[in-house]
Amino acid sequence: MTTTAPLRMLKLETAPRLAKSLLGAALLSTALVLSPVDPAHAFAAPESFADLVQQVKPAVVMITTSTVVTEPAGGMPGFPKGSPFEDFFREFGMPNGPGNNMPSRPHRSDALGSGFVISEDGYIVTNNHVIENADEISIEFSGGQKLDAKLVGTDPKTDIALLKVESDKPLPFVTFGDSDTMREGDWVMAMGNPLGQGFSTSVGIVSARNRELSGTYDDYIQTDAAINRGNSGGPLFSTDGKVIGVNTAIMSPNGGSIGIGFSMASNVVSKVVSQLKEFGATRRGWLGVKIQDVTPDMAEAMELTTPEGVMVSDVPPGPANDAGMESGDVIISFDGNPVKDSKDLVRRVADAPVGEAVRVVVMRGGKEQTLLVTLGQRELAEGADGGSSEGMSPEASKGEVLGMSLSPLSDALRSEMNLSADTKGLVVTDIDETSEAFDKGLRQGDVIVEAGQQPVLDVSDLHARVSEAREGGRKSVLLLIRRGGEPRFVAVPVN
Repeated sequence: MTTTAPLRMLKLETAPRLAKSLLGAALLSTALVLSPVDPAHAFAAPESFADLVQQVKPAVVMITTSTVVTEPAGGMPGFPKGSPFEDFFREFGMPNGPGNNMPSRPHRSDALGSGFVISEDGYIVTNNHVIENADEISIEFSGGQKLDAKLVGTDPKTDIALLKVESDKPLPFVTFGDSDTMREGDWVMAMGNPLGQGFSTSVGIVSARNRELSGTYDDYIQTDAAINRGNSGGPLFSTDGKVIGVNTAIMSPNGGSIGIGFSMASNVVSKVVSQLKEFGATRRGWLGVKIQDVTPDMAEAMELTTPEGVMVSDVPPGPANDAGMESGDVIISFDGNPVKDSKDLVRRVADAPVGEAVRVVVMRGGKEQTLLVTLGQRELAEGADGGSSEGMSPEASKGEVLGMSLSPLSDALRSEMNLSADTKGLVVTDIDETSEAFDKGLRQGDVIVEAGQQPVLDVSDLHARVSEAREGGRKSVLLLIRRGGEPRFVAVPVN
């Protein structure tokens, strides 16, 4: 049985940031000002894409994967997974229905996807989800040549996989372009194997840039070029024949193209492919900090001129800790470049070479400090986070500040909240739901560790920090809280 490898299907609730931006676009009302267009500067569609198709098509491939699966004997041959007939037979107790005691038997299930050759010696790029769990991978070129492929490496975080085929002659290939140069409205062309129909081409424009779906390293180009099941892993070309994206996902209510497709930007893919080719896996830089964006309230509370940079909320053992970075530092520069926000920092740290020392500039106590941090490897550090308890039993209130009832941490509370013995601070035992603190996200059970970037051990410490903020003319006091063991800074108004 052969099916087309499904593209990643997105629903609005699974991509909240994207949904928010799309909803905002739908509600935005704009006025169009009409003015004469100079014919000499008028834009026109290309007369034809035929030359471009002829140029790049030999390097685009169809990928067939084969996987051994086990289903009850006497199953439903001919009905692809997800077919309405599958639901019908399951409901009425036919071969694959509940209660079927027929013996299982293994059989092969085939799936189709797309890819493209990036070197004459046979390296091929596709999506990870196209070849995931495959036992056999076969490549077919538009001229009919078929070759077996082996897996070099995968990166599930960007949904990219690298394959290799052996050929007795150089293979046609395409190269990556600079996705950062693409503008909204630029023409693009998608190629692949949609719905198992063989090699197919569709054209459209860049609808949007820098889309995020669900991953840490997401940088998608949105396009209205038709992308369907089977297009997964295929290239998105610029008009000069360069690959500027890998077709990965669509947003659709029915599984078909509605003109909202997503291609992982080539500037992300090319870095991943280089590492897969060299190491068989990714090797991303690791700074070893927990971070959050600096909000306007936080900037005001810290007397920063602009809400830029990234706040360090925790520095567990790791490279940053070894270099002397502290909780409350604001990272404003990394490796000689200004830091805009947490997303910007995460990507640039990931792209930095593992084991090399980089200069990180932080704001601490109103002054700049430069730290030399030797980056670790994220893949080796992942999975080190510990769990913690969410619940607690509030004790009697020991004081009230900013609408919060607070109590110093006791040994009993530390044990109940699964906190380490050296954790100090104030527990929020109750909170006024009409207060500014509640509005800013504080909740019962939070532990206030610092206020105004100074430790708080009892309610009088917090009172003092609030008074200092008011006397200094600041509108907010910056609190460092821990919830479920995780640190976070919150700026709470004091007026």
